[in-house]
Amino acid sequence: MRAYKKYSDIRPIIVHTGQHYDANMSDTFFKELDIPIPKYNLGVGSGSHAEQTAKTMIEFEKVCLKEKPDLVIVVGDVNATIACALVAVKLNIKIAHVEAGLRSNNRKMPEEINRILTDTISDYLFVSEHSGSVNLENEGISSYKIYFVGNIMIDTLLYMWPRIKADITFNKLSLKPNKYIVLTLHRPSNVDDKNTLKKILSIIYQIQKKKQIVWPIHPRTKKNIETFGFNDKLKSMKNIIITEPLGYIEFMGLIRSCSFVITDSGGIQEETTYLKKPCITMREETERPVTLMAGFNILTGNDKRRVLDAVKIVSKKKHKGFTPSFWDGKTAERIVEIIYERYKNGAI
Repeated sequence: MRAYKKYSDIRPIIVHTGQHYDANMSDTFFKELDIPIPKYNLGVGSGSHAEQTAKTMIEFEKVCLKEKPDLVIVVGDVNATIACALVAVKLNIKIAHVEAGLRSNNRKMPEEINRILTDTISDYLFVSEHSGSVNLENEGISSYKIYFVGNIMIDTLLYMWPRIKADITFNKLSLKPNKYIVLTLHRPSNVDDKNTLKKILSIIYQIQKKKQIVWPIHPRTKKNIETFGFNDKLKSMKNIIITEPLGYIEFMGLIRSCSFVITDSGGIQEETTYLKKPCITMREETERPVTLMAGFNILTGNDKRRVLDAVKIVSKKKHKGFTPSFWDGKTAERIVEIIYERYKNGAI
């Protein structure tokens, strides 16, 4: 939205699907990141994959029929991504996919299906790392559709950096810089199965014996801990601080000052890589392999021995690595410049 300000003849409209509806995971981000208030909020809310996708399609079609856009831009790999792309392609509206080409090669992940299908029907594929371009070309997608523009999440990180540096959330939690771990868990494969979640909590129990942990807990994970009767197990961990989901500035402030991160998130792997913070990812694969090549990410799955070994490694090793290409804060400018050029040439 900031990059679009240079082009007065383009009129961008923000549509919030409402897939994330918790105030700490929705409203706060618009305020903190200086994002304009969305013109539309579809109010989709929670539900099964089919319910979320269907609700989004029904409501977004109404928006498209009213606004008649020349281009629909979808981001990432959530249900809203494929839902809005499907609506657009069936209305003969051009589609641009930001974060295109990322692949975990695990089709049991709903996000992987969303990525593949969205890329197949998109007209402009904006790629964040080199592997994305390779994946798309291997899938038979024309190179003319593919644009290696860099990582738009790093744009946000750099834009907000002065406020992140000034954040004192770790002080409020009585934490010492580089003496604590940040933990996040939300992926269904880790938190929706009782036995798997029990195993992960036992791993966390072992880690917190020696390392202080801060855990901004996801609503889904919190609900499952309660449902499976694991509250007492969590309360027995004396060296762990549980918080509600945090805003972007608070959360990134915690990461900036932590020792390392344990997560199953996709985006956090990228942010820790840029900040040169070690990251232990409790997954068997990643759709962001550049974070592994850069030297700041370790895949462990939820295997106890592998996780504990990784903790030992990142606790001792002084990490060196590189910043991936085009992770420079100018990705949005490159995307908008391409869109504007295509618009002026009559392609959009």
